[in-house]
Amino acid sequence: MPLTRGRIVGHDNERLAFKFTMQNGDEPIECQISDAAMDELAGVKGTESLARQAQFLALRDAVERIASDMFDTAPAVKGYVVRIFTKHIPK
Repeated sequence: MPLTRGRIVGHDNERLAFKFTMQNGDEPIECQISDAAMDELAGVKGTESLARQAQFLALRDAVERIASDMFDTAPAVKGYVVRIFTKHIPK
């Protein structure tokens, strides 16, 4: 079952990732996409941290589709966090 849109958490400067949630029914699923993966998806390099939320909003549909697909193939473990890296970005 595909995940549905959740909420935006924001950019994590320590982990260099953008965090967001998605919903699996009533259950929130923590998700994050690395800065490098988001840049790869956008076809750019070196986006400033302050511009990450705008970048995420522009790419949100694609990022959420990747997260949902990854969740569908992930092991059914409570607390699983969907982490998107460059290797998960379609070429």
